Amino acid sequence: MKLPNKTLERKLLNQGYQYVIGIDEVGMGCLAGPVVVCATLFTKDFFDKKHKNLRWLRDSKLLLPSQREKFANELIGNKELRFSIAYAKPATIDRINIYQAARKAMVLSLKKIGVDLKKTMVLVDGNTTIKGVLANQLAIVKGDRRIFSIAAASIIAKVTRDKMMTHYSKKYPNYGFEKHKGYGTKLHQTMLIKNGPCEIHRKSFAPVSKLL
Repeated sequence: MKLPNKTLERKLLNQGYQYVIGIDEVGMGCLAGPVVVCATLFTKDFFDKKHKNLRWLRDSKLLLPSQREKFANELIGNKELRFSIAYAKPATIDRINIYQAARKAMVLSLKKIGVDLKKTMVLVDGNTTIKGVLANQLAIVKGDRRIFSIAAASIIAKVTRDKMMTHYSKKYPNYGFEKHKGYGTKLHQTMLIKNGPCEIHRKSFAPVSKLL
């Protein structure tokens, strides 16, 4: 398996960029819960070192939950990483659509990370850059599988969102959120039909809207 690497980040920093930020989102296709964005910013020194405990880090979708937790803890505990989390609630998703909600959260996460974006290159997972951001950007298709800082962002975002959904499962116990995390699994759709939508369901998404 080809793992994400740090080559692009090193190249950009050597070209004179003061900061390189990786950004990714999770929860786009869910029927319930927020879309969560993480932006990661590693120091230049980080990319000059080897990190044995992060060697097998890869896109969050390719990891088991226990592996994601391990890598997330390792990343968050590293003093050479600055990261920020932002999210858009289901009500926002219903009001402006999932794509615009995710982009809004991306803009917020970049503001929260607190650096001069004019001296920054932002690496965005996907094929489109983020409007309204005063930074140089590169949109990278399958960036979460190719670029280390984006893969790291995907892991922190996923672990953060999973914890949010587990928390929601206590408030809304009839849907199994702690198991499927809001994705449209067979269990989720069965519970949705049985109980009807709750406050955190995305009412603009077809499997939910047809029950209203």
